[in-house]
Amino acid sequence: MRAAWVLLPALAALSAYYVYVPLPGAVSDPWKLMLLDATFRAVQQTCHLIHYLRLGHHLIVLNYLICTFDKLKDVSSEDIKITDAVFDGVEVRVFEPAAKGDESLKRSVVYIHGGGWALASARTSLYNNLCRIMAESLNAVVVSVEYRLVPKVRFPEQYHDALHATKHFLQPHVLAEYSVDPSRIAISGDSAGGNLAAAVCQQLSKEEDLTVRPKLQALIYPVLQAFDFNTPSYQQNMNMPVLPRYVMVNYWIDYFNGNYDLAHELLVNNHTALNVGRALSFRARLNWTSLLPPSFTKNYKPVVQTTGTAAIVEQLPALLDARAVPLLADDATLSRQPPTYMLTCENDVLRDDGAMYAKRLERAGVPVTLDHFHDCFHGCMIFTVWPTDFSAGVQTRNSYIKWLDENL
Repeated sequence: MRAAWVLLPALAALSAYYVYVPLPGAVSDPWKLMLLDATFRAVQQTCHLIHYLRLGHHLIVLNYLICTFDKLKDVSSEDIKITDAVFDGVEVRVFEPAAKGDESLKRSVVYIHGGGWALASARTSLYNNLCRIMAESLNAVVVSVEYRLVPKVRFPEQYHDALHATKHFLQPHVLAEYSVDPSRIAISGDSAGGNLAAAVCQQLSKEEDLTVRPKLQALIYPVLQAFDFNTPSYQQNMNMPVLPRYVMVNYWIDYFNGNYDLAHELLVNNHTALNVGRALSFRARLNWTSLLPPSFTKNYKPVVQTTGTAAIVEQLPALLDARAVPLLADDATLSRQPPTYMLTCENDVLRDDGAMYAKRLERAGVPVTLDHFHDCFHGCMIFTVWPTDFSAGVQTRNSYIKWLDENL
Protein backbone atom coordinates (compact mmCIF):
# COMPACT_ATOMS: atom_id res chain seq x y z
CA MET A 1 0.00 0.00 0.00
CA ARG A 2 2.82 2.38 0.92
CA ALA A 3 4.45 1.72 -2.48
CA ALA A 4 1.20 2.69 -4.22
CA TRP A 5 1.13 6.04 -2.41
CA VAL A 6 4.61 6.72 -3.73
CA LEU A 7 3.97 5.36 -7.23
CA LEU A 8 0.71 7.19 -7.96
CA PRO A 9 2.09 10.72 -7.36
CA ALA A 10 5.17 9.81 -9.37
CA LEU A 11 3.02 8.66 -12.31
CA ALA A 12 0.88 11.78 -12.02
CA ALA A 13 4.00 13.96 -12.06
CA LEU A 14 5.40 12.13 -15.09
CA SER A 15 2.08 12.46 -16.92
CA ALA A 16 1.89 16.16 -16.17
CA TYR A 17 5.49 16.58 -17.34
CA TYR A 18 4.68 14.80 -20.63
CA VAL A 19 1.49 16.76 -21.24
CA TYR A 20 2.67 20.22 -20.29
CA VAL A 21 4.27 22.40 -22.94
CA PRO A 22 4.78 26.15 -22.55
CA LEU A 23 2.26 28.03 -24.69
CA PRO A 24 1.79 31.71 -25.51
CA GLY A 25 -0.68 33.38 -23.18
CA ALA A 26 -3.12 34.23 -25.97
CA VAL A 27 -3.72 30.64 -27.14
CA SER A 28 -7.35 29.59 -26.71
CA ASP A 29 -8.11 26.43 -24.68
CA PRO A 30 -4.44 25.89 -23.69
CA TRP A 31 -4.89 22.76 -21.55
CA LYS A 32 -7.09 21.12 -24.15
CA LEU A 33 -4.42 21.89 -26.76
CA MET A 34 -1.74 20.36 -24.51
CA LEU A 35 -3.80 17.18 -24.15
CA LEU A 36 -4.38 16.98 -27.90
CA ASP A 37 -0.68 17.49 -28.56
CA ALA A 38 0.35 14.92 -25.94
CA THR A 39 -2.04 12.37 -27.44
CA PHE A 40 -0.73 13.02 -30.93
CA ARG A 41 2.90 12.78 -29.78
CA ALA A 42 2.23 9.49 -27.99
CA VAL A 43 0.54 8.01 -31.05
CA GLN A 44 3.35 9.26 -33.32
CA GLN A 45 6.01 7.73 -31.07
CA THR A 46 4.15 4.41 -31.06
CA CYS A 47 3.94 4.50 -34.85
CA HIS A 48 7.65 5.26 -35.17
CA LEU A 49 8.39 2.27 -32.91
CA ILE A 50 6.26 0.07 -35.19
CA HIS A 51 8.19 1.46 -38.17
CA TYR A 52 11.53 0.82 -36.43
CA LEU A 53 10.49 -2.79 -35.78
CA ARG A 54 9.61 -3.06 -39.50
CA LEU A 55 6.01 -3.93 -38.75
CA GLY A 56 4.62 -1.20 -41.01
CA HIS A 57 5.28 2.32 -42.30
CA HIS A 58 4.71 4.82 -39.51
CA LEU A 59 2.56 7.13 -41.67
CA ILE A 60 0.27 4.29 -42.77
CA VAL A 61 -0.15 3.13 -39.17
CA LEU A 62 -0.68 6.71 -37.95
CA ASN A 63 -3.29 7.42 -40.58
CA TYR A 64 -5.07 4.15 -39.80
CA LEU A 65 -5.29 5.09 -36.12
CA ILE A 66 -6.44 8.65 -36.88
CA CYS A 67 -9.12 7.52 -39.29
CA THR A 68 -10.33 4.73 -36.99
CA PHE A 69 -10.77 7.14 -34.10
CA ASP A 70 -12.15 9.92 -36.26
CA LYS A 71 -14.91 7.85 -37.83
CA LEU A 72 -16.48 7.42 -34.40
CA LYS A 73 -17.28 11.14 -34.20
CA ASP A 74 -19.29 11.67 -37.35
CA VAL A 75 -22.15 14.20 -37.34
CA SER A 76 -24.83 13.49 -39.90
CA SER A 77 -27.43 15.69 -41.55
CA GLU A 78 -30.64 14.81 -43.33
CA ASP A 79 -30.48 18.05 -45.34
CA ILE A 80 -27.30 17.16 -47.22
CA LYS A 81 -26.93 14.33 -49.73
CA ILE A 82 -23.46 12.78 -49.48
CA THR A 83 -22.20 10.56 -52.29
CA ASP A 84 -18.84 9.13 -53.31
CA ALA A 85 -17.78 9.44 -56.93
CA VAL A 86 -14.73 9.18 -59.18
CA PHE A 87 -13.61 12.23 -61.17
CA ASP A 88 -11.05 11.37 -63.86
CA GLY A 89 -9.72 8.45 -61.82
CA VAL A 90 -9.68 10.38 -58.53
CA GLU A 91 -12.05 9.58 -55.67
CA VAL A 92 -14.16 12.46 -54.38
CA ARG A 93 -16.96 12.94 -51.88
CA VAL A 94 -19.77 15.24 -53.01
CA PHE A 95 -22.04 17.14 -50.60
CA GLU A 96 -25.29 18.39 -52.15
CA PRO A 97 -27.93 20.47 -50.34
CA ALA A 98 -31.50 19.36 -50.76
CA ALA A 99 -33.09 20.75 -53.93
CA LYS A 100 -35.66 23.50 -53.61
CA GLY A 101 -38.60 23.88 -55.95
CA ASP A 102 -37.85 27.17 -57.71
CA GLU A 103 -34.12 27.28 -56.98
CA SER A 104 -31.59 28.41 -59.58
CA LEU A 105 -28.08 26.96 -59.97
CA LYS A 106 -25.99 26.55 -56.82
CA ARG A 107 -22.54 27.87 -56.06
CA SER A 108 -19.79 25.34 -55.32
CA VAL A 109 -16.53 24.76 -53.45
CA VAL A 110 -13.83 22.25 -54.40
CA TYR A 111 -12.19 21.39 -51.07
CA ILE A 112 -8.79 19.70 -50.60
CA HIS A 113 -8.07 18.37 -47.11
CA GLY A 114 -4.86 18.82 -45.14
CA GLY A 115 -2.66 16.32 -43.32
CA GLY A 116 0.89 16.79 -44.57
CA TRP A 117 0.03 15.04 -47.88
CA ALA A 118 0.06 11.84 -45.80
CA LEU A 119 -2.78 11.87 -43.28
CA ALA A 120 -6.55 12.29 -42.97
CA SER A 121 -9.27 11.68 -45.54
CA ALA A 122 -12.27 13.30 -47.13
CA ARG A 123 -14.31 10.49 -45.60
CA THR A 124 -13.37 10.95 -41.95
CA SER A 125 -15.58 13.01 -39.70
CA LEU A 126 -13.26 15.99 -39.24
CA TYR A 127 -13.50 16.84 -42.94
CA ASN A 128 -16.87 15.24 -43.52
CA ASN A 129 -18.34 17.54 -40.86
CA LEU A 130 -16.56 20.62 -42.21
CA CYS A 131 -17.75 20.03 -45.77
CA ARG A 132 -21.27 19.19 -44.63
CA ILE A 133 -21.49 22.41 -42.65
CA MET A 134 -20.10 24.36 -45.63
CA ALA A 135 -22.68 22.83 -47.97
CA GLU A 136 -25.47 23.54 -45.49
CA SER A 137 -24.41 27.09 -44.56
CA LEU A 138 -23.66 28.19 -48.13
CA ASN A 139 -26.37 26.13 -49.85
CA ALA A 140 -23.49 25.02 -52.07
CA VAL A 141 -22.27 21.82 -53.71
CA VAL A 142 -18.99 20.87 -52.01
CA VAL A 143 -16.57 18.47 -53.72
CA SER A 144 -14.02 17.03 -51.29
CA VAL A 145 -11.01 15.52 -53.08
CA GLU A 146 -9.71 12.17 -51.84
CA TYR A 147 -6.19 12.42 -53.27
CA ARG A 148 -3.73 9.57 -52.75
CA LEU A 149 -1.39 9.85 -49.80
CA VAL A 150 2.28 9.47 -48.86
CA PRO A 151 3.90 6.92 -48.67
CA LYS A 152 1.89 5.10 -51.34
CA VAL A 153 2.54 7.96 -53.76
CA ARG A 154 4.80 11.02 -53.59
CA PHE A 155 5.01 14.38 -55.31
CA PRO A 156 3.74 15.16 -57.91
CA GLU A 157 0.95 12.56 -57.67
CA GLN A 158 -1.04 14.39 -54.97
CA TYR A 159 -0.90 17.52 -57.11
CA HIS A 160 -1.98 15.57 -60.21
CA ASP A 161 -4.91 14.03 -58.33
CA ALA A 162 -6.15 17.42 -57.13
CA LEU A 163 -5.70 18.96 -60.58
CA HIS A 164 -7.41 16.12 -62.46
CA ALA A 165 -10.40 16.01 -60.10
CA THR A 166 -10.83 19.79 -60.26
CA LYS A 167 -10.58 19.98 -64.05
CA HIS A 168 -13.09 17.16 -64.39
CA PHE A 169 -15.56 18.98 -62.16
CA LEU A 170 -15.11 22.25 -64.08
CA GLN A 171 -16.37 20.67 -67.29
CA PRO A 172 -19.73 22.26 -68.23
CA HIS A 173 -21.59 18.94 -68.49
CA VAL A 174 -20.40 17.86 -65.02
CA LEU A 175 -21.40 21.19 -63.49
CA ALA A 176 -24.80 20.83 -65.13
CA GLU A 177 -25.17 17.36 -63.64
CA TYR A 178 -24.74 18.83 -60.15
CA SER A 179 -26.73 22.03 -60.93
CA VAL A 180 -23.71 24.26 -60.28
CA ASP A 181 -23.35 27.83 -61.49
CA PRO A 182 -20.11 27.91 -63.58
CA SER A 183 -19.43 31.50 -62.52
CA ARG A 184 -19.57 30.79 -58.76
CA ILE A 185 -16.94 28.15 -57.96
CA ALA A 186 -14.21 28.41 -55.33
CA ILE A 187 -11.14 26.23 -54.79
CA SER A 188 -10.12 25.82 -51.18
CA GLY A 189 -8.01 23.74 -48.84
CA ASP A 190 -6.26 23.74 -45.48
CA SER A 191 -2.58 23.16 -44.68
CA ALA A 192 -1.20 20.68 -47.27
CA GLY A 193 -4.60 20.92 -48.97
CA GLY A 194 -4.08 24.68 -49.17
CA ASN A 195 -0.76 23.95 -50.86
CA LEU A 196 -2.52 21.78 -53.44
CA ALA A 197 -5.34 24.29 -53.91
CA ALA A 198 -2.87 27.12 -54.59
CA ALA A 199 -0.87 24.96 -57.02
CA VAL A 200 -4.04 23.88 -58.84
CA CYS A 201 -5.21 27.50 -59.16
CA GLN A 202 -1.85 28.48 -60.60
CA GLN A 203 -1.99 25.73 -63.20
CA LEU A 204 -5.61 26.45 -64.15
CA SER A 205 -4.68 30.08 -64.76
CA LYS A 206 -2.17 28.93 -67.41
CA GLU A 207 -4.55 26.69 -69.36
CA GLU A 208 -6.02 28.74 -72.20
CA ASP A 209 -8.59 26.17 -73.32
CA LEU A 210 -10.59 26.13 -70.07
CA THR A 211 -14.14 27.40 -70.46
CA VAL A 212 -14.82 27.52 -66.70
CA ARG A 213 -12.42 29.00 -64.15
CA PRO A 214 -12.65 29.38 -60.37
CA LYS A 215 -14.11 32.65 -59.15
CA LEU A 216 -12.19 32.53 -55.84
CA GLN A 217 -9.53 30.67 -53.91
CA ALA A 218 -9.65 30.30 -50.13
CA LEU A 219 -6.51 29.03 -48.41
CA ILE A 220 -6.50 27.98 -44.75
CA TYR A 221 -3.10 28.18 -43.03
CA PRO A 222 -1.50 26.78 -46.21
CA VAL A 223 2.02 25.34 -46.48
CA LEU A 224 3.52 27.20 -49.44
CA GLN A 225 7.30 27.07 -49.28
CA ALA A 226 10.24 24.86 -48.34
CA PHE A 227 12.84 27.51 -49.16
CA ASP A 228 13.26 29.06 -45.71
CA PHE A 229 12.63 27.16 -42.48
CA ASN A 230 13.67 30.17 -40.42
CA THR A 231 10.98 32.71 -41.22
CA PRO A 232 9.83 34.59 -38.09
CA SER A 233 6.89 32.22 -37.61
CA TYR A 234 9.14 29.16 -37.95
CA GLN A 235 11.46 30.64 -35.34
CA GLN A 236 8.68 31.82 -33.04
CA ASN A 237 6.61 28.62 -33.18
CA MET A 238 9.29 25.96 -33.67
CA ASN A 239 7.97 23.88 -30.76
CA MET A 240 4.31 24.83 -31.02
CA PRO A 241 1.58 22.16 -31.04
CA VAL A 242 0.32 20.60 -33.24
CA LEU A 243 2.89 21.28 -35.93
CA PRO A 244 6.44 21.78 -34.60
CA ARG A 245 9.03 22.84 -37.14
CA TYR A 246 10.81 19.46 -37.30
CA VAL A 247 7.50 17.72 -38.04
CA MET A 248 6.82 20.09 -40.97
CA VAL A 249 10.31 19.47 -42.33
CA ASN A 250 9.73 15.72 -42.13
CA TYR A 251 6.43 16.09 -44.01
CA TRP A 252 8.33 17.84 -46.81
CA ILE A 253 10.97 15.08 -46.86
CA ASP A 254 8.27 12.41 -47.02
CA TYR A 255 6.42 14.28 -49.78
CA PHE A 256 9.58 14.45 -51.88
CA ASN A 257 10.67 10.87 -51.02
CA GLY A 258 13.85 12.16 -49.44
CA ASN A 259 16.06 10.94 -46.62
CA TYR A 260 15.51 12.04 -43.02
CA ASP A 261 19.27 12.56 -42.78
CA LEU A 262 18.66 15.80 -44.69
CA ALA A 263 16.41 17.23 -41.97
CA HIS A 264 19.12 19.13 -40.11
CA GLU A 265 20.52 20.73 -43.27
CA LEU A 266 17.03 21.84 -44.27
CA LEU A 267 16.39 23.26 -40.80
CA VAL A 268 19.41 25.57 -41.09
CA ASN A 269 18.67 26.51 -44.73
CA ASN A 270 21.75 24.83 -46.19
CA HIS A 271 19.67 23.93 -49.26
CA THR A 272 19.22 27.61 -50.16
CA ALA A 273 22.61 29.01 -49.14
CA LEU A 274 24.18 31.78 -51.21
CA ASN A 275 26.43 29.30 -53.03
CA VAL A 276 23.44 27.21 -54.22
CA GLY A 277 23.10 28.71 -57.67
CA ARG A 278 19.70 27.22 -58.50
CA ALA A 279 18.15 28.92 -55.47
CA LEU A 280 19.48 32.43 -56.09
CA SER A 281 16.84 33.48 -58.61
CA PHE A 282 14.05 32.65 -56.15
CA ARG A 283 15.43 34.52 -53.16
CA ALA A 284 13.64 37.81 -53.83
CA ARG A 285 10.28 36.00 -54.04
CA LEU A 286 10.62 34.90 -50.42
CA ASN A 287 12.29 37.95 -48.91
CA TRP A 288 10.21 38.07 -45.75
CA THR A 289 11.89 41.26 -44.57
CA SER A 290 9.94 43.11 -47.27
CA LEU A 291 6.84 40.89 -47.40
CA LEU A 292 5.86 40.70 -43.73
CA PRO A 293 4.58 43.47 -41.43
CA PRO A 294 6.61 44.50 -38.34
CA SER A 295 4.05 42.75 -36.12
CA PHE A 296 5.17 39.47 -37.72
CA THR A 297 8.91 40.07 -38.14
CA LYS A 298 9.35 41.35 -34.56
CA ASN A 299 13.07 41.11 -33.75
CA TYR A 300 13.80 37.96 -35.75
CA LYS A 301 16.74 37.91 -38.15
CA PRO A 302 17.07 36.12 -41.49
CA VAL A 303 19.09 32.89 -41.50
CA VAL A 304 21.07 32.93 -44.75
CA GLN A 305 24.00 30.55 -45.02
CA THR A 306 26.99 31.69 -47.09
CA THR A 307 28.04 28.12 -47.84
CA GLY A 308 25.53 25.29 -47.93
CA THR A 309 24.89 22.00 -49.69
CA ALA A 310 23.91 22.30 -53.34
CA ALA A 311 23.50 18.54 -53.56
CA ILE A 312 20.27 18.74 -51.55
CA VAL A 313 18.50 20.49 -54.43
CA GLU A 314 19.94 17.91 -56.80
CA GLN A 315 18.51 15.13 -54.64
CA LEU A 316 15.18 16.91 -54.07
CA PRO A 317 14.58 19.10 -57.14
CA ALA A 318 10.95 19.63 -56.10
CA LEU A 319 12.22 22.02 -53.42
CA LEU A 320 12.33 24.61 -56.21
CA ASP A 321 9.28 23.42 -58.16
CA ALA A 322 6.33 25.86 -57.97
CA ARG A 323 3.87 22.95 -58.30
CA ALA A 324 5.08 21.86 -54.86
CA VAL A 325 6.10 25.29 -53.58
CA PRO A 326 3.49 27.79 -54.87
CA LEU A 327 5.19 30.77 -53.21
CA LEU A 328 8.03 30.43 -55.74
CA ALA A 329 5.70 31.22 -58.68
CA ASP A 330 6.60 34.24 -60.82
CA ASP A 331 4.67 37.51 -60.73
CA ALA A 332 3.01 36.86 -64.09
CA THR A 333 1.44 33.67 -62.74
CA LEU A 334 0.35 35.36 -59.52
CA SER A 335 -1.33 38.19 -61.44
CA ARG A 336 -3.70 35.65 -63.00
CA GLN A 337 -4.95 34.24 -59.70
CA PRO A 338 -8.57 34.74 -58.60
CA PRO A 339 -9.54 36.91 -55.61
CA THR A 340 -8.10 35.22 -52.55
CA TYR A 341 -9.00 34.59 -48.93
CA MET A 342 -6.03 33.76 -46.69
CA LEU A 343 -6.51 32.54 -43.12
CA THR A 344 -3.44 32.56 -40.87
CA CYS A 345 -2.87 31.81 -37.19
CA GLU A 346 -0.35 33.55 -34.97
CA ASN A 347 0.72 30.35 -33.23
CA ASP A 348 1.65 28.43 -36.37
CA VAL A 349 4.96 27.81 -38.13
CA LEU A 350 3.11 28.38 -41.44
CA ARG A 351 1.77 31.81 -40.54
CA ASP A 352 4.35 33.60 -42.69
CA ASP A 353 3.86 31.30 -45.69
CA GLY A 354 0.29 32.56 -45.95
CA ALA A 355 1.13 36.17 -45.18
CA MET A 356 3.93 36.30 -47.78
CA TYR A 357 1.71 34.77 -50.44
CA ALA A 358 -1.05 37.24 -49.63
CA LYS A 359 1.37 40.17 -50.00
CA ARG A 360 2.80 38.88 -53.28
CA LEU A 361 -0.70 38.35 -54.69
CA GLU A 362 -1.68 41.83 -53.57
CA ARG A 363 1.39 43.34 -55.25
CA ALA A 364 0.44 41.43 -58.42
CA GLY A 365 -2.95 43.15 -58.41
CA VAL A 366 -5.08 40.35 -56.95
CA PRO A 367 -7.76 41.30 -54.37
CA VAL A 368 -6.78 39.60 -51.10
CA THR A 369 -8.43 39.23 -47.70
CA LEU A 370 -5.90 38.30 -45.00
CA ASP A 371 -7.83 36.94 -42.02
CA HIS A 372 -5.36 36.64 -39.14
CA PHE A 373 -6.20 35.08 -35.75
CA HIS A 374 -3.98 35.99 -32.80
CA ASP A 375 -5.16 33.24 -30.44
CA CYS A 376 -5.37 30.29 -32.86
CA PHE A 377 -3.06 27.46 -33.85
CA HIS A 378 -2.37 25.28 -36.89
CA GLY A 379 -5.14 22.88 -37.79
CA CYS A 380 -7.68 24.43 -35.45
CA MET A 381 -10.49 24.84 -38.00
CA ILE A 382 -11.29 21.13 -38.19
CA PHE A 383 -11.42 20.72 -34.40
CA THR A 384 -15.04 21.53 -33.66
CA VAL A 385 -16.51 18.20 -32.46
CA TRP A 386 -16.08 16.69 -28.98
CA PRO A 387 -13.61 15.67 -27.63
CA THR A 388 -11.45 17.83 -29.95
CA ASP A 389 -13.78 20.83 -29.87
CA PHE A 390 -11.94 24.15 -29.66
CA SER A 391 -13.35 27.65 -29.60
CA ALA A 392 -10.59 28.49 -32.10
CA GLY A 393 -12.06 25.92 -34.49
CA VAL A 394 -15.54 27.41 -34.42
CA GLN A 395 -14.16 30.95 -34.64
CA THR A 396 -12.02 30.31 -37.72
CA ARG A 397 -14.60 28.13 -39.45
CA ASN A 398 -17.33 30.75 -39.03
CA SER A 399 -15.08 33.52 -40.37
CA TYR A 400 -14.09 31.40 -43.37
CA ILE A 401 -17.67 30.45 -44.23
CA LYS A 402 -18.81 34.05 -43.76
CA TRP A 403 -16.26 35.27 -46.33
CA LEU A 404 -17.32 32.60 -48.81
CA ASP A 405 -20.96 33.48 -48.28
CA GLU A 406 -20.29 37.17 -48.95
CA ASN A 407 -17.99 36.71 -51.94
CA LEU A 408 -18.92 33.52 -53.78
